[in-house]
Amino acid sequence: MSPNTLAGMNRRRDAQRERDLARMKFIAFVLLAAAAALYAVATAFRERHPAWGYAAAFAEAAMVGAVADWFAIVALFRHPLGLPIPHTAIIARSKTRIGGNLARFIVTHFLDTPLVLAKLRDLQPGRRVAHWLARRRNARTLAQHAVAVFRYALVTLDDERVRAFVRNALVSRLEAVDVTRLGGQLLDVLTSQGRHQVLLDEVLQQLARLLQDERLRERFAALVAAELRVLRYVGLDTVAGAIATDKIAAGVGRLIAEMADDPQHELRQRFDTFMADFVRRLKEDPEFRLRGEDIKREVLAHPALARYLQSLWSELLAWLGADLARPDSSIRQRVEDAAFAIGRKLLKDPAMQAWIDAQLIENAPRWIERYRDDVGRYIEARVAGWDTRELVQELESNIGRDLQFIRINGTLVGGLVGLAIHCLTQWAQA
Repeated sequence: MSPNTLAGMNRRRDAQRERDLARMKFIAFVLLAAAAALYAVATAFRERHPAWGYAAAFAEAAMVGAVADWFAIVALFRHPLGLPIPHTAIIARSKTRIGGNLARFIVTHFLDTPLVLAKLRDLQPGRRVAHWLARRRNARTLAQHAVAVFRYALVTLDDERVRAFVRNALVSRLEAVDVTRLGGQLLDVLTSQGRHQVLLDEVLQQLARLLQDERLRERFAALVAAELRVLRYVGLDTVAGAIATDKIAAGVGRLIAEMADDPQHELRQRFDTFMADFVRRLKEDPEFRLRGEDIKREVLAHPALARYLQSLWSELLAWLGADLARPDSSIRQRVEDAAFAIGRKLLKDPAMQAWIDAQLIENAPRWIERYRDDVGRYIEARVAGWDTRELVQELESNIGRDLQFIRINGTLVGGLVGLAIHCLTQWAQA
């Protein structure tokens, strides 16, 4: 649901509450006016018939009840008739105390650790999450919300200050890296268990394929023929170039075959020795480390690197933004598929559901105890920061309609009590 839609619903709900409150106030006023009119008529005709006495007693008590209840209700929110009568405008005067009491009530009755844990156990959050995610519609909704968050983040991050921060952060992190030692450690891992020999085999296989390429051999033969200028005059330069190329290809081919068949070949041993010495120098040789640091500083100080990092950041944001803006966004689809798959798997795995429940129940007390007082202080501060007039209007809008029933009941009940007292008085005097 969009923020505009939610705001519109809230405005309509507030307007409906205002209309309901106004209608109930009107009804209570009409009853008071009717009691006053009845009292005036009954008083005027009291001598004509005894029944008017009863009507007058009913009306008089009804007016008293109505006015008393009106005074009590108004005194909750403001000074009746604007007069600063003591102990009125109770809510406005007691805003701070109300905030403290509300905070204590919520903290005590809603954030009590045993109560929260019992509620968590009853909810079975692992099972509920599984059932919710296992519905494709819910997974799609989650993906849509995630895409909305991503798009907002992209708009926020597409800023020169952010780009400069990312660029500087990356450069500073790279400056702190000992590239020579790190390179030696990486090569040490890559050469363990003869992995570099596998790489050498791959290189040799690629070289063999290149030597079998007719176009490459022709170009190589032409290069050799161009160097044999003396034979050009007798027309043998092309032939000599082709023969030399064939001989070189055949020789290299035999060497590759020998190395492939012999794991202990002399060239393999030399390659092992070279790699081991190179790794050792990278890790231990101070001269190598100084040269590596010099190269790193030159690279990091070069303007091209800053431009590259900035363009890389901009291109990444542009690609993400373009994908997220499409109706068939691949990111949205992947988030949806991932959420749906997790829900399906979790739905079939009661043990994982129980693990989620156990984790929440185990960690909840720590978080409750840590933040309970903060929640209470936040409620107190929030209530204390409310505008008094807005607070009174909001409370009256929410509970005023129900309070008007007190005025209505006070009018009717007061009238009945007055009537009963008048009846008892007449009976006693008879």
